[in-house]
Amino acid sequence: MSAPLPVAVVPSPPNAPQENRQGPQQPARPRPFSSANLLQTVATGYVPLVIATLVVFLPLLWMLLSSFKQPGEIVTMDLKILPESLNLENYATAMTTVPFAQFFANSLIVTVIGSSIKVILAILTAYALVFVRFPFKNVIFVLILVALMVPAQVSILPNYILIAGMGGKNTLWGIILPGLGTAFGTFLLRQHFLTLPLSILEAAEIDGAGHWRRLWQIIVPVSVPSIATVALVTVVSEWNDYIWPLIITDRPETMTLPVGLTLLQNSEGNGAGWGILMAGAVLVIVPILLVFAALQRYIVAGLTQGSVTG
Repeated sequence: MSAPLPVAVVPSPPNAPQENRQGPQQPARPRPFSSANLLQTVATGYVPLVIATLVVFLPLLWMLLSSFKQPGEIVTMDLKILPESLNLENYATAMTTVPFAQFFANSLIVTVIGSSIKVILAILTAYALVFVRFPFKNVIFVLILVALMVPAQVSILPNYILIAGMGGKNTLWGIILPGLGTAFGTFLLRQHFLTLPLSILEAAEIDGAGHWRRLWQIIVPVSVPSIATVALVTVVSEWNDYIWPLIITDRPETMTLPVGLTLLQNSEGNGAGWGILMAGAVLVIVPILLVFAALQRYIVAGLTQGSVTG
């Protein structure tokens, strides 16, 4: 049997192109501070961010500045951006023209009680949908999603007929009762509970912990960001709710702050009342802005926890 013939290796010439010896080169990336990279960053990042910020911030800034202006500075042909002086007369008038303290107390009661019940119901419902076995569980979750997609205005008339028939007109419980269910909070907490490791719950079950202990001693402590997100969104929606309290109440004793602004507008119907109305609007949004500023970091953490799987 003959031996294999030797294979001759021909060295490449020294003047051969570099890509023939090392393969095709990758396209060069633009430098971080090149003009093309900076232009793309500004056009796709900073410009949309600045526009979105101005759209949200400018109306609030104009409302704040108008709350310090006198009637001649608002109803005028010459645009005046800054007020002549930081006069608090509009705020004093807004708080004395209508029972502002009563409106604030009503809004506080409705927000605290309604939000607390909503968050507790969302936690219990989401836990049952994930960790409790019962028939038609997926059907119930689909119905919750349907409720999330249906506008709230659709249920205003049936709710009014029901609450008025129960004697809940011009009462605080009549404001709170129809909105106790929160489809958004249930959906968000359910998605987060699905990401929790089952080994923790299995170990607790082996130790004899029932559903109640597993929920409040294991699930809730590790889900604080998601629960805080649901609580924050619920508090904001309860505080700013306008349509339903406007329909179910017509007495100042049970009106909330947003509805009280309508009463303030009716009492200051001429052009001289715009500064007073803007002052009342500032007094309404300042408390919820403070709460939102203090807890807004939980929104990102909570939404991120609810979206991670595996």
